[in-house]
Amino acid sequence: MNRSRQPKYYVVWRGAQPGIYPTWEECQRQVKGFAGAAFKSYPTADEAARAFAAGPPAWTARRTAAAGPAPAAAPSGPQPAPAAMRKQPAALPPNPPDWRTDTVLPLPPAVRADAWAVDAACAGNPGRMEYRGVCLRTGQEVFHFGPVYGTNNIGEFLAIVHALALLKQQGLPLALYSDSRNALLWVRQKKCKTKLPHTARTEALFQLIGRAEKWLRENTYDTPLLKWETQLWGEVPADFGRK
Repeated sequence: MNRSRQPKYYVVWRGAQPGIYPTWEECQRQVKGFAGAAFKSYPTADEAARAFAAGPPAWTARRTAAAGPAPAAAPSGPQPAPAAMRKQPAALPPNPPDWRTDTVLPLPPAVRADAWAVDAACAGNPGRMEYRGVCLRTGQEVFHFGPVYGTNNIGEFLAIVHALALLKQQGLPLALYSDSRNALLWVRQKKCKTKLPHTARTEALFQLIGRAEKWLRENTYDTPLLKWETQLWGEVPADFGRK
């Protein structure tokens, strides 16, 4: 009797390009020959997205591609990513002028230092997308997500919501900068108005979008959302430097 094959979503925590992949073939390309590769399959896009964000479980064996797809196992609860897995922040820029003592970054006078800045990068559009947030007072990266298949605008939208949720969770009275007018508008409208097709390849991403929109509908926040004026101030400090 023929049985239709159930879709799986492959999470790669350690590999050539960490991310979420809809087929074993794509996953295998990331982990084959990669020493200490860590990856695992999940039955739904939502489980895969949550697992990728949480980091590899402590019991996850470091496998090689020769061993075949990692079997789906019962989750043991989310655990934080090991220090070795966390993306290291880029080197800090030169020290600020002596008159500015509220930040290690050379921020323009009009920019608040009691703030985070977010940005996204995409190799192709759509393509491999990732986003991050940076603290303007310390210059340190405070969160990073990706890469996943998506668009730059989606990444900018998710980055803002990610930051809003973290700031509220941690009770931090900071402002938030983004250089994306579209993303700021989408957040205020509580809707990611992307034209990216919703397919098997983008299912994991749309699960994230749905969770972000749900958070916006169910939460209020006091965080000032500010536009980073690139033409006046240069690239936003969360920029990935790939232009």
